[in-house]
Amino acid sequence: MIQSKSLGRWLALGLIAGVASVSAAPASAQSTLDTVKKRGKILCGVSPVAPGFSYADDKGVRRGFDVDICRAVSAAIFADPDKVEYVPLNTNVRFQAVQSGEVDILSRQNTWSFSRDASLGLDFGPVVFYDGQGLMAPAKLNVKSASELADAAICLLPGTTTLQNLEDFFRPKNIKYESVVFENSDEWRNAFFNGRCDAITTDRSDLASVRAIANDPSQYVVLPETISKEPLAPTIRQNDPNWRDILNWSIYTLIGAEEKGVTQANVDEQLKSEDPEIQRMLGVNGDFGKMLGLDNKWGYNIIKSLGNYGEVFDRNLGPKTRLGLTRGPNELWTKGGLLYAPPFR
Repeated sequence: MIQSKSLGRWLALGLIAGVASVSAAPASAQSTLDTVKKRGKILCGVSPVAPGFSYADDKGVRRGFDVDICRAVSAAIFADPDKVEYVPLNTNVRFQAVQSGEVDILSRQNTWSFSRDASLGLDFGPVVFYDGQGLMAPAKLNVKSASELADAAICLLPGTTTLQNLEDFFRPKNIKYESVVFENSDEWRNAFFNGRCDAITTDRSDLASVRAIANDPSQYVVLPETISKEPLAPTIRQNDPNWRDILNWSIYTLIGAEEKGVTQANVDEQLKSEDPEIQRMLGVNGDFGKMLGLDNKWGYNIIKSLGNYGEVFDRNLGPKTRLGLTRGPNELWTKGGLLYAPPFR
């Protein structure tokens, strides 16, 4: 009986303490949205230099596809796309920066994978760019295929899945190679351009960025093989569902606007649309903004500031840019691509 009473007393005390801690948690915790509003800006982790995705223009203004993802969230929250501070991050420290709170969003050509999703305490937003790992070699080597890179020295970066992907590709073919790892992207690119490596490997979109800044891009050839799947998605800390919803639906607004034919140029005219989904997307009807803790015109503010997904892609990566990329799998589902926004209802 004495043991039973003691056990009951400790259980009761534990229950009281547990209730107290649960009750106290909301008072001490602050959501990412509250923190961002109080700070007056979003902290956005980006690549230091990746033409088309993240780079500083001749006036020092940060631009690019990944940059525009953070600008879309800023427009949703502040009705201003430029309430963003950009934090350049190398591959080997990018996820730690999210975990530590150094950045609110990591928009940096991050591949969404099982191990990263399940073990790093991170959440991934929607895929914004469907990519795959490739290899690039100097044209003078006259290499036509990755299978011809036997005994080659291949440059890569730490903190990525590229080495494992190379192993998975070359081992079944019994092809031996030398991997050469560099600590940051500047050293990595320069080593390749200076001939210290026979080939370079990363996502094919990043290869296009590297080739674009070469003194003579025609001297480098992206080989035809795509050796992996690389779904690129922005990354945030776990356990803040409202912040995840804001990120997700800011991206879905870009995609949904393209599906509905809403553009930066016609968004004001589209406020008069009879389409119920466009009305909800633009805040004409419904309280979708309030559900996120935002103004009901949050979707309108995104499109007015940046346009739709197609406009963001074409402006930063499309055929008329230095990268000259076509949409491929990044087309809308209605055009044979993989992009799809859940319904606004």
